[in-house]
Amino acid sequence: MANWVRFNHEKNCHFGNQNGDVIELYTGDMFSNPSKTSTTINVSEVEFLNPCVPSKMIALWNNYKTLAEEKGLSKPNNPLYLNKAVSAIIEPGQNIERPKFYDEAIFYEGELGIVIGSECKNIERDSSKDYILGYTCINDVTAMDLVKKDPTFDQWTRSKSFDTFGIFGPTIVTDIDPMNLRITSKLNGEVVQDYNTSDMFFNVFEIVSFLSKDMTLFPGDIIACGTNSGLGPMNEGDAIQVSVEGIGALTNKLV
Repeated sequence: MANWVRFNHEKNCHFGNQNGDVIELYTGDMFSNPSKTSTTINVSEVEFLNPCVPSKMIALWNNYKTLAEEKGLSKPNNPLYLNKAVSAIIEPGQNIERPKFYDEAIFYEGELGIVIGSECKNIERDSSKDYILGYTCINDVTAMDLVKKDPTFDQWTRSKSFDTFGIFGPTIVTDIDPMNLRITSKLNGEVVQDYNTSDMFFNVFEIVSFLSKDMTLFPGDIIACGTNSGLGPMNEGDAIQVSVEGIGALTNKLV
């Protein structure tokens, strides 16, 4: 199992495998036979970055049974998704900023993220695992009141693509079972989401296979698997922490 991180150290960008308070430095390409060096760096000496730089960030909608039941929705015929602008992505710990013109509800959505490891197109479910590098935490922030603002068109992409609304990391963990992971979100320390990936309509391998038949997926691309019951609004000054079992936690504040 690897725990991949990217970071700045002495004004240079590096990546490596974090083991507790120590990072084992690697060289080359994280996605293609990276080489381990003899150098180790303490986490206190680095500035963490997002663990990869995706070419796209895809977000699923209505992919959990419990939330679907609450909303009166049925299982879709296939995964439903939207693209979230990569310009929305922020680095670990940075603030979520309210858009200047928007004074309505901004929601947190704690989710599991898939990180693509190899370029793939038109792959089948049974081979999807071979194209996944690992998994990460996601907070799929949404300006929820914009979604239905225009009665003729649901504005999901717009509502999720404001600057600072794309949050993932802090690591990419390989070789874990994505079918049974606990996800929790804490708002100002209080648990507001607590669910398991076993509640998905479409599991990670089905998702990757389906998306690969619509578009080419590239190394580093991020797929947010959808959220579950307990998503809700944040107020200015609130801190939201999203944790995924075996991966870690993201913490950001709305300003």
